[in-house]
Amino acid sequence: MSNQRTHVVFLDAATYGEVSLKRFTDCWDCTVHQVTNPDETIQRLAGHSIVVTNKVVIDRVVLAAPQARDLKLIAVAATGTDIIDREEAARRGVKVCNVPGYAAQSVAQFTMALILELATRVGKYGEAVKAGQWQKSPVFSLLTYPTVELNGKKLGIVGYGNIGQTVAKMARGFGMEILISARGELGRTARPGSESPVPRDRVPLEQVLREADVVSLHCPLTPGTKYLINEQSLKLMKPTAFLINTARGALIDEAALIDALREKRIAAAALDVISREPPPADHPILLAAKELDNLIVTPHTAWSAREARERLLREVEENILAFLRGEPRNLVK
Repeated sequence: MSNQRTHVVFLDAATYGEVSLKRFTDCWDCTVHQVTNPDETIQRLAGHSIVVTNKVVIDRVVLAAPQARDLKLIAVAATGTDIIDREEAARRGVKVCNVPGYAAQSVAQFTMALILELATRVGKYGEAVKAGQWQKSPVFSLLTYPTVELNGKKLGIVGYGNIGQTVAKMARGFGMEILISARGELGRTARPGSESPVPRDRVPLEQVLREADVVSLHCPLTPGTKYLINEQSLKLMKPTAFLINTARGALIDEAALIDALREKRIAAAALDVISREPPPADHPILLAAKELDNLIVTPHTAWSAREARERLLREVEENILAFLRGEPRNLVK
């Protein structure tokens, strides 16, 4: 497949922000859509052999449409590929590639920022100063929001890939002890469906939940990890524990989490991802965040440091070039 005859379509270029796509438009015949609604996806694939998507879903219906008959490669501009029906793509001979590891530093530092916010309440104290509370204090300091030290605390990491490992490295710098989950369903010691033995440095998920002062999620969303954090698993956590999610929203049963936070069965949670993105105004997590002082919600921005987005697009370009050379890389099966 020559570059001159390669037609590439970007379905959600707005997700890359200000980072230029010139490297692509200079090489190939590119059609760039800033945003693609679900009812527009099929038509926008027509005549294109390569599609680049970050979060636009390409499912069985899309792949079966006549407009997708020229499709040869789905270049996912992300690490997670849960938006793609990989089984249907494989059946139709369409390759799927992703970009692993590009945002490890960005997501890890954001994860630590969320942990630090829950531990130190910097944001809350900043708001208190703006509201004039410090100025009215009878003593030199405000102690409105209790803070804790991270040194000596246990951080439970669920999902020990590039991001999880980077988080562990950063957390050790704060003197935290690391617990690495075997990441199975409760009562299992390995990933559901996995035949691989559990590495010696892993501990059962139940132990992580019981012992960790902070539980941070970094695993992919699969049928086996959906609602990994649910009513049962939340009951295992310490009442002083923090829960962090910068992975995928559906890893958590949100209703169960809201109840646990409301009843103070865990101390706090910080979520950069939720079940529907962007969320409607009446999304339960958003409503809960307005009500609860122990819930922080950020808009799926952990991945988005400029350096990470530039790295992402360089890797997408390399994935496409490798595919066109007949040497595909980062294939997802």
